[in-house]
Amino acid sequence: LLQFRNYPSANFSFPERVTAICGDNGRGKTNLLDAVYYLCFTKSYFNKPDQQSVETGRMGFRLDAGFHKQHQQFDVALLLRENNKKELKIDGEPISPFSAHIGRLPVVFVAPDDVVLISGASEERRKLIDTILSQTNASYLTTLIQYGKILQERNKYLKSQEIDGIDFTLLDAFDHQLATLGSHIIEWRKAFFESFIPSVNQLFQFISDGNENPELAYMPSTTIERYQHDLLLSRQKDLILQRTNIGIHKDDLGLIMNGLPFKQMASQGQRKSMLFALKLAEFDFLKNNVGFEPILLLDDVFEKLDNTRMYNLLDWVCKKNEGQVFITDTHKERLVNTFTSLAVKYQVIEL
Repeated sequence: LLQFRNYPSANFSFPERVTAICGDNGRGKTNLLDAVYYLCFTKSYFNKPDQQSVETGRMGFRLDAGFHKQHQQFDVALLLRENNKKELKIDGEPISPFSAHIGRLPVVFVAPDDVVLISGASEERRKLIDTILSQTNASYLTTLIQYGKILQERNKYLKSQEIDGIDFTLLDAFDHQLATLGSHIIEWRKAFFESFIPSVNQLFQFISDGNENPELAYMPSTTIERYQHDLLLSRQKDLILQRTNIGIHKDDLGLIMNGLPFKQMASQGQRKSMLFALKLAEFDFLKNNVGFEPILLLDDVFEKLDNTRMYNLLDWVCKKNEGQVFITDTHKERLVNTFTSLAVKYQVIEL
């Protein structure tokens, strides 16, 4: 890492499959995990602008790593130049577009603020779905990027025109493109949820060790059959609000318990169990679709679960799976005791 966040210059080696990273708050534990994520996804997990990842007082940063995947070895370098231009290289060769890299190194990140998946707006759950599918389906990512561009153009047009000056022929063209691209997204999301929702339910039972049975359901904004028609019906509302109110950018994953929204009914423990069920289901889906375990980044998860649930979680990710695991904590003893009791080989990095 060079000029990345609080690291002027640093090198790390990970000889063991399980790496424990410990240190006081502010020492850079999360930043180290995010550096790994950056190299896999070409951007920060935390939606930070690239410039915010540059060491204070410096211009640009560089991340380099050597990866081993299915008996292959290659180097990945991500650079942010002084002019804010970002570059990605594999074994020294530039990669463009960056979307061609997504899915090469599947990764799952679990962070403290991920509780917004349960309590936050639908945008948070769509982001999770898009992150998973983009790593396993290149066509999904390409279509999603195209959809986003058309949506942005339509919304920009709605904002720039007086209602009496609207070109409805142009809006019809926008709607046709959105319906065509959005219908493909709906098909892929429906197929995804057929396996993802049962997996979440199973993992929720495993983690919570309880009898609760929350209900999950895909809640699309419209259907393939009605997509363009619903856009037309919503046009007057769109003109008033100056944004597009129908489409796959409004889809949600519904979480219900006892007939009411999960975030209203669930206890803190149930919310935590659902968060980890969603993340482990993400891990399982990626594993099943790419043929090997993704990298798993667990940031400060000990504060989220009690000892029993934490042991169950780490037993699942460290012993029942073969993927590389990074886990952070402020307490070295807690990490050492946990991995010793699990009887797994591990490495400790103290920051």
